[in-house]
Amino acid sequence: MSEFARGGYHGTSTEAIAKRVGVSQPYLFRLFPGKKAIFLAASARCLEDTRKVFEKASEGLHGEEALHAMAVAYSQLIADDPDKLQMQLQTYVAVAAADAAGDHEFGEMVRAGWMEIWEAAHLPLGADVNETTTFMAYGMLVNVLSALKFPADHRVWEGFYMSAQPQEKSTQS
Repeated sequence: MSEFARGGYHGTSTEAIAKRVGVSQPYLFRLFPGKKAIFLAASARCLEDTRKVFEKASEGLHGEEALHAMAVAYSQLIADDPDKLQMQLQTYVAVAAADAAGDHEFGEMVRAGWMEIWEAAHLPLGADVNETTTFMAYGMLVNVLSALKFPADHRVWEGFYMSAQPQEKSTQS
């Protein structure tokens, strides 16, 4: 995931991926039929990790308690592992580029994974479409502001509830 997170779909070579995971390039292609499959597997893992963070954080909680728990957990996830945020952003760019080039299938898995994240937030938020949409919209803005490296004390964060504001990198291992 790290190679794609940093270089994107088109900017990452399969040679770099093989080197990162400690296998030969021919062996990599025994595991995956091509670069697209590798990228989609990395994207799926990233989306799944995000969904699991929401599910774990909101377990046994509902409404506003769930909202704040999920916001804190997600902020901590992207603080602790910036590649997760970068991979999400690279995934969205790759889907848009593939769609523009006529490859509409590329985004199907990504949209399905994104909907799993949406559902993981939707139920704890009382299955309220407006609450879920607002929560996800805040999350996407958090992604953009975090990717742009706005410091935690910058005024752009002032309108966010505290749980959605940037977290310090965890010192836990």
